[in-house]
Amino acid sequence: MAQAKKKKKFFDVEMPLINKQTQIFAFELSELEGKYIKYDLTRILRGKSILMQFKVQVKDNKAIALPRGALLMPYFLRRMIRKGTDYVEDSFITDCKDASLKIKPFLITRRKVSKRVRRGLREKAKQEIIKYLRDKPAQRIFEEILKNKMQKELSILLKKIYPLALCEIRSIEIEKDLEVKEKSKEEKENKEEDIEKEKKETKAKKKQEKEDNSEVN
Repeated sequence: MAQAKKKKKFFDVEMPLINKQTQIFAFELSELEGKYIKYDLTRILRGKSILMQFKVQVKDNKAIALPRGALLMPYFLRRMIRKGTDYVEDSFITDCKDASLKIKPFLITRRKVSKRVRRGLREKAKQEIIKYLRDKPAQRIFEEILKNKMQKELSILLKKIYPLALCEIRSIEIEKDLEVKEKSKEEKENKEEDIEKEKKETKAKKKQEKEDNSEVN
């Protein structure tokens, strides 16, 4: 008897970052593991053209797409540049809490500025971005970029050098994932014991000092 051929079907894929769902055509759910999806967020962000890249993970019989990169479309940036202004861009790699990121900031000044001012903006932007990303997980960083939180804070800091007409992240992508070392239960308990011990020693020391002072008086 001839064996029935498998047919492809659509599988639902959750995208928690944007609270949306998409579908991928495949034979089995397991085939989706490691697949990349590109998703245009222009409608969601009301005209701000960002192309997101997601990577699919299959867990507990569910497919979830996690962000791996975001690109602000070139035509959007060209539209934002006006005559009589200058733009500043940069590209560098830095680490966040759980990943190594390649990030490209893009700044537009309100007027034409000197090379010295542009260099100052570039250096300050890099310094502040590295500091901002250091202790944050990649998932949260993508959330804050989509909400424009990171760009607003950066713009306020750069205003001290020169006011900006636009402060954006032109692109961000995860170069590689980093291992996050979680403290073991034993280490946590030992730390708590040390803190408690230190408190008791401080208390005993203060009590002794009080007794010594009363004897002197």
